[in-house]
Amino acid sequence: MRLLITALTSIVLTIPAIAQEAKKSGEFFSKTIDVGMVVSDVGKSADFYTKAIGFTEVPGFEVGGEYATAVGLTEGKALKVRVFVLGEGDGATKLKLIQFPDSKPKKNDSDFIDRELGVRYLTIFVNDVEAARKKYEAAGAKAIARGPQPLPKGFPEGWSLVIIRDPDGNMVELVGPAGK
Repeated sequence: MRLLITALTSIVLTIPAIAQEAKKSGEFFSKTIDVGMVVSDVGKSADFYTKAIGFTEVPGFEVGGEYATAVGLTEGKALKVRVFVLGEGDGATKLKLIQFPDSKPKKNDSDFIDRELGVRYLTIFVNDVEAARKKYEAAGAKAIARGPQPLPKGFPEGWSLVIIRDPDGNMVELVGPAGK
């Protein structure tokens, strides 16, 4: 309860600033989006997104079961959310990882993106795909298919794309200059 009150107090105190900023920038307060992802093992996923990709963990938050039900997130289950960012400041991309130890959510068929509807992969733009490859391989991740591939004609020359999987099999696409 104390955490919920602290979180709500923080939100209430920032609402005037959010409202002022929204007036300045048009319809949206922020042009970036946060992504919430339910995972089977939050520790493994945290390691993957920090070590293999380069996210930084920042303070997370908890949501009580009653509130989660009131807004339609769960049927009475509380959430403990770990938050990871790419970049700094209010515009940083946020990835919110959530695990429900007492649930067994179904895994997606993530062999190929054409098998199911919904969000199928994350795209992360990097400065050097080769440096990213070394990082994710050092963390134990592997490219799917043939690894880094040059982008097709019509896209930026000298750029590559590689897709790897997180511990739950979700695809993470890394795109950027091919590197050395």
